[in-house]
Amino acid sequence: MKNILVLLAHPTKDTSKVNAALFQAAQSLSHVTTVDLYQEYLNFEINIKKEQQRLMDHDAIIFMFPMHWYSTPALLKQWQDAVLEYGFAFGASGDKLHGKTLLCVVSAGSNESVYQDKETGWGIFRDLLMPIEKTAAKTGLAFQAPLVIFDSRTALEEGRLPSHVASFKEKLIGG
Repeated sequence: MKNILVLLAHPTKDTSKVNAALFQAAQSLSHVTTVDLYQEYLNFEINIKKEQQRLMDHDAIIFMFPMHWYSTPALLKQWQDAVLEYGFAFGASGDKLHGKTLLCVVSAGSNESVYQDKETGWGIFRDLLMPIEKTAAKTGLAFQAPLVIFDSRTALEEGRLPSHVASFKEKLIGG
């Protein structure tokens, strides 16, 4: 079974229904390491060596975050900028992530139609994650199709959250 690292980047996890439930599901599995980045790095001063070691110790990395204004929360971007250094994640000797996988688990407060181009009808969600997908390619990570829940604000009340959590947990167990 793969060792999986789940990096939660949610600035208000305590008020989150979706991300809190997903994170709790991940915490229940012995082969999964969970890190709440906002709890650990509230001041945005990231321990680069510690985070790089975490990456090397795991086979798969999961970025878990809410979509905020069509982007990731600030700390996840800061984490990427600090941790994925030249010589570690890319460059001549930067091969430490090669062969590992990367999955984004994203909650979107709006419905799926908000993430579609009105003229073409094409979904733009993949476009929004393109910086992460390109980063994965540059660092040798195998980018997997994201696991997204739309209308996350109403997922619990509408009964959609349990099946989403089950799908996520199945993905964690299956690697």
